[in-house]
Amino acid sequence: MKIAILGTRGIPNHYSGFEQFAEFFSVFLAEKGHDVYVYNSHDHIYQEKTFHGVNIIHQYDPEYKLGTFGQFIYDYNCIMDSRKRDFDIILQLGYTSNSIWYFLLPKKPIIITNMDGLEWKRSKYSKPVQQFLKFAERLAINSSDYLISDSLGIQKYINGKYQVSSTYIAYGAKVFTSPNEAILKDYKVEKHNYNMIMARFEPENNIETILDGIVLSDHDTTVLVLGNHKTKYGDYLKNKFKPYNQIRFIGAEFDINKLNNLRYFSNFYFHGHSVGGTNPSLLEAMASNAFIIAHDNHFNKAILKENGYYFSNPADVKNILDTIKKNDNLQLVQNNFDAIENEFNWDKINGEYLQLFEECISKSKAGI
Repeated sequence: MKIAILGTRGIPNHYSGFEQFAEFFSVFLAEKGHDVYVYNSHDHIYQEKTFHGVNIIHQYDPEYKLGTFGQFIYDYNCIMDSRKRDFDIILQLGYTSNSIWYFLLPKKPIIITNMDGLEWKRSKYSKPVQQFLKFAERLAINSSDYLISDSLGIQKYINGKYQVSSTYIAYGAKVFTSPNEAILKDYKVEKHNYNMIMARFEPENNIETILDGIVLSDHDTTVLVLGNHKTKYGDYLKNKFKPYNQIRFIGAEFDINKLNNLRYFSNFYFHGHSVGGTNPSLLEAMASNAFIIAHDNHFNKAILKENGYYFSNPADVKNILDTIKKNDNLQLVQNNFDAIENEFNWDKINGEYLQLFEECISKSKAGI
């Protein structure tokens, strides 16, 4: 099969979850002998034409000049280029800035779209933008031949709202089995003697809620806050929690080995994401033997089940810090690690995507 992957900033991953998936899945497909192409932003740090057998197509991306609007132009450029390539399948990762160009998609390829999370629920967006995202969501559903939901919650939502079926394929993670305590020196922390938050600095990721709870608890344990804080919201949080020396804003970190070690040696790992499907960082925390305290919502509970503690407000965070110990909950940590090995491993996830692709091709050839 000749396969294109659209909708990410490119591979290898230097940004987020879809980029990580695109990297793993495209290499998997190439190793299976398929002709695979991934679209990259023109200014992506990786400028080679191939990556482990995957063809890289760089397209102009003016996001650096225009902000979010630049993503629409980048997706337009990718889609227009795809019209020249004679692909069998185009996999779209997300729909926010590409679904408005649905009428430009080439006619031959099978269009498969991973619907991501409920983007229109993100509180950072104004009401008009939220309405646009609902419109974009509908466009993606109507213009795709097949849909993928990476959480059961998203699958249920799509079926209930649009009466359309989608294939549930979760996100994946690699189990972490080679801890290196020396890495902690770079962050000036000691094993099991710090807590950790990792998320984009957006209100729906509940960083403020978690930090409010930490302040309420009056604990002086170091808290590492990882994520790009050089934003308006980041400035607000840094200013608010500046008096509390135990709270340290580290910035974004994309080195997976460093992240795995930080999660592995942490005491509490707080996961505040409240919007979206199977969040990649949650699975990676499970794979790193982290003891997870998650925001109380059905997306997180569908993954963690009973193997974590949940919070809804700062008081919940305070109560957990004051009453719960990691050493008393090591079985939960092990259960999550086992779930990655058995349910959310990349070999299984990649295989399920490939199986879907093969079924789609077979149906197309049969005229179904």
